[in-house]
Amino acid sequence: MGQVMRLSLAVGALALSIPAISHADARPAAPVPGERYVAMGSSFAAGPGVGPNKPDTPSRCGRGQFNYPALLAARLKLDLVDATCSGATTEHVLGPWKEIPPQIEAVDASARLVTITIGGNDIAFVGNIMAALCESSAKPDPRCQPWREITEADWAADERNLRAIVQGVRKRAPKARIVFVDYITVLPAKDACPALPITPERLEQSKAVARRLSRLTAHVARAEFAEVFRFSEKSRTHAPCSDKPWSNGMTAPVEDGIPVHPNRIGHEAAAEGLAAFLGKPPASARRR
Repeated sequence: MGQVMRLSLAVGALALSIPAISHADARPAAPVPGERYVAMGSSFAAGPGVGPNKPDTPSRCGRGQFNYPALLAARLKLDLVDATCSGATTEHVLGPWKEIPPQIEAVDASARLVTITIGGNDIAFVGNIMAALCESSAKPDPRCQPWREITEADWAADERNLRAIVQGVRKRAPKARIVFVDYITVLPAKDACPALPITPERLEQSKAVARRLSRLTAHVARAEFAEVFRFSEKSRTHAPCSDKPWSNGMTAPVEDGIPVHPNRIGHEAAAEGLAAFLGKPPASARRR
């Protein structure tokens, strides 16, 4: 019995001496030219109005020719499959949206990089900013929608689906590097400005939603061993009314995005930042 105990202690000591290998440690460090890259997400990734729509794509998805997935793929020489679609929610990544197939179906075992910008439409992030603009307008557009109150159940469903997206991608493409690209900052840091004339109350409510959405994205990334490129932080000083805005206010120049969305400079900044981010080894690997 003493020999068995000594053997058990020895095995336990050996186990303690071997560093644990997490699922995250198995991720590839950087994509290689020619590898398959799948982009999924809503309009903040699709880039409606950022140049003409890409040929042979669903017009209502508004995949601009200069969206960040296209610019990143060109920069890193990747084989892009762009499944992004304006107006999409997490449900439209996991399931069909009328004639548009589930975005996740674009992912297969050959994918080595998957970027995801989704979740904002689930909690009416931009929709409510537009509603706030309508509330402040002397002559609201007939298409204006009312402010939508978001419940804890809405947030819980958003988190549940974000987790399911990562899990689904990993099941389909075990070797893919999965990177959330969180939402660009579209709200001024302090007071409302001429580009976004909404009330102080609505501005603070919208900023609170933006912060919570960013935290949720980071939380899901950590919990599911994915990564997050914090574009919200990188773009913090480039909101509408800044010296060099990366997103539009309530109006947008022709072929430079749409209101309350990233403009062409914003998509270029996302691609540039992502390229640098992807060139680094995953955080877990840097800690070893």
